[in-house]
Amino acid sequence: MTQTRPPAAYAETPRSRCEFYRHECSLPTVIDPDTGRITMKAGFVGAVMMPSELAQRVKTALDMRGVAPLPIIGHPRAGMWTFLVRSDIRPIGDAAVVARLWRARVVVIREGDIALPSPVPDALIARTWVSPAISKFRPSGAVVLECTRACLPSQFPR
Repeated sequence: MTQTRPPAAYAETPRSRCEFYRHECSLPTVIDPDTGRITMKAGFVGAVMMPSELAQRVKTALDMRGVAPLPIIGHPRAGMWTFLVRSDIRPIGDAAVVARLWRARVVVIREGDIALPSPVPDALIARTWVSPAISKFRPSGAVVLECTRACLPSQFPR
């Protein structure tokens, strides 16, 4: 996984990166002044987080559908990826589907904070871009979740 960064004019400080996220990507970001950590509240923007192996299959399926660009945050130490999505995922009423996603460690984030990569040096490499946010486009959360369900391995029965 390579770390891709926004244009150099935006990549120098947490403040300039936060401004890039706000103005170019319409992400409601804020900066923690003590740590330089950049976060945003889920709501208008949601997220779908899953193990990176599954996420790679989902990304390929979305690429084949022509869904792009895909803003995807990588969490190298945790082996997870987070897709930033439009908040259009309806609650899942089928307990079997919820259980299948839970067993596959798929998490839908509708509320709370979402942390984004920051230019502040991070010895732990907590977050990096797999596919950077470069515009206001975010894929439909419902489509990402549909592709995720289709990509689940057979040990998670449909």
